[in-house]
Amino acid sequence: MSPLDFLIPAAHAQAAGAPAANSALGFLPILVVVAVMYFLMIRPQMKRAKEHRGMLEKLGRGDEVLAAGGLAGTVTDIGENFVTIEIADGVRVRVQKSAIGNVLPKGTLKAA
Repeated sequence: MSPLDFLIPAAHAQAAGAPAANSALGFLPILVVVAVMYFLMIRPQMKRAKEHRGMLEKLGRGDEVLAAGGLAGTVTDIGENFVTIEIADGVRVRVQKSAIGNVLPKGTLKAA
Protein backbone atom coordinates (compact mmCIF):
# COMPACT_ATOMS: atom_id res chain seq x y z
CA MET A 1 0.00 0.00 0.00
CA SER A 2 1.57 3.29 -1.06
CA PRO A 3 1.11 6.68 0.66
CA LEU A 4 -0.89 7.89 -2.33
CA ASP A 5 -3.61 5.35 -1.56
CA PHE A 6 -4.61 7.52 1.40
CA LEU A 7 -4.93 10.63 -0.78
CA ILE A 8 -6.45 9.09 -3.91
CA PRO A 9 -9.18 6.55 -3.19
CA ALA A 10 -9.28 3.45 -5.33
CA ALA A 11 -12.25 3.06 -7.69
CA HIS A 12 -14.49 0.15 -6.78
CA ALA A 13 -17.59 -1.11 -8.51
CA GLN A 14 -20.75 -0.05 -6.77
CA ALA A 15 -23.70 -2.33 -6.26
CA ALA A 16 -26.90 -1.26 -7.93
CA GLY A 17 -28.93 1.04 -5.75
CA ALA A 18 -26.19 1.47 -3.13
CA PRO A 19 -25.84 5.06 -1.92
CA ALA A 20 -22.68 6.94 -2.93
CA ALA A 21 -20.15 7.77 -0.21
CA ASN A 22 -20.27 11.29 1.15
CA SER A 23 -17.45 13.18 -0.56
CA ALA A 24 -17.44 15.85 2.16
CA LEU A 25 -15.99 13.35 4.61
CA GLY A 26 -12.90 13.14 2.41
CA PHE A 27 -12.02 16.71 3.31
CA LEU A 28 -12.36 16.15 7.04
CA PRO A 29 -8.74 15.04 7.66
CA ILE A 30 -7.43 18.03 5.73
CA LEU A 31 -9.60 20.40 7.74
CA VAL A 32 -8.42 18.84 11.00
CA VAL A 33 -4.75 19.26 10.00
CA VAL A 34 -5.31 22.90 9.04
CA ALA A 35 -7.09 23.60 12.34
CA VAL A 36 -4.31 21.97 14.37
CA MET A 37 -1.64 23.94 12.48
CA TYR A 38 -3.56 27.17 13.09
CA PHE A 39 -3.85 26.67 16.84
CA LEU A 40 -0.34 25.27 17.36
CA MET A 41 1.72 27.41 14.97
CA ILE A 42 0.01 30.40 13.40
CA ARG A 43 -2.01 31.78 16.32
CA PRO A 44 0.88 31.87 18.86
CA GLN A 45 3.15 33.55 16.29
CA MET A 46 0.53 36.22 15.62
CA LYS A 47 0.19 36.81 19.37
CA ARG A 48 3.98 37.24 19.79
CA ALA A 49 4.11 39.66 16.85
CA LYS A 50 1.28 41.72 18.36
CA GLU A 51 3.07 41.90 21.72
CA HIS A 52 6.33 42.95 19.98
CA ARG A 53 4.53 45.74 18.08
CA GLY A 54 3.00 46.94 21.36
CA MET A 55 6.42 46.94 23.04
CA LEU A 56 7.91 49.01 20.19
CA GLU A 57 5.05 51.52 20.38
CA LYS A 58 5.69 52.06 24.12
CA LEU A 59 9.45 52.48 23.57
CA GLY A 60 10.75 55.81 24.85
CA ARG A 61 13.96 57.71 25.50
CA GLY A 62 15.91 56.41 28.45
CA ASP A 63 14.61 52.85 28.14
CA GLU A 64 17.23 50.15 28.44
CA VAL A 65 16.94 47.69 25.56
CA LEU A 66 18.51 44.53 24.21
CA ALA A 67 18.88 44.44 20.42
CA ALA A 68 18.85 41.34 18.24
CA GLY A 69 22.64 41.27 17.82
CA GLY A 70 23.18 41.22 21.58
CA LEU A 71 23.74 44.96 21.90
CA ALA A 72 22.51 46.32 25.21
CA GLY A 73 22.13 50.03 25.67
CA THR A 74 19.96 53.01 26.45
CA VAL A 75 17.62 54.55 23.87
CA THR A 76 18.65 58.12 23.04
CA ASP A 77 16.62 58.85 19.91
CA ILE A 78 13.61 57.25 18.24
CA GLY A 79 12.78 57.69 14.56
CA GLU A 80 10.14 56.22 12.30
CA ASN A 81 12.14 53.09 11.43
CA PHE A 82 15.37 53.42 13.41
CA VAL A 83 16.37 53.74 17.07
CA THR A 84 19.64 55.21 18.34
CA ILE A 85 21.11 53.25 21.24
CA GLU A 86 23.97 54.44 23.45
CA ILE A 87 25.98 51.31 24.24
CA ALA A 88 28.84 53.10 26.08
CA ASP A 89 29.67 56.69 27.04
CA GLY A 90 29.66 58.61 23.76
CA VAL A 91 29.18 55.49 21.60
CA ARG A 92 25.86 55.50 19.77
CA VAL A 93 24.55 52.93 17.33
CA ARG A 94 21.50 53.11 15.05
CA VAL A 95 19.49 49.92 14.69
CA GLN A 96 16.19 49.11 13.07
CA LYS A 97 13.23 49.35 15.37
CA SER A 98 12.29 45.75 14.63
CA ALA A 99 15.74 44.63 15.87
CA ILE A 100 14.84 45.61 19.44
CA GLY A 101 14.21 42.30 21.18
CA ASN A 102 13.48 43.24 24.80
CA VAL A 103 13.05 46.25 26.99
CA LEU A 104 15.11 45.65 30.13
CA PRO A 105 14.10 46.78 33.63
CA LYS A 106 15.51 50.15 34.69
CA GLY A 107 18.98 49.93 36.21
CA THR A 108 19.89 46.62 34.58
CA LEU A 109 22.81 48.06 32.63
CA LYS A 110 24.17 49.99 35.62
CA ALA A 111 24.35 46.79 37.67
CA ALA A 112 26.24 44.89 34.95
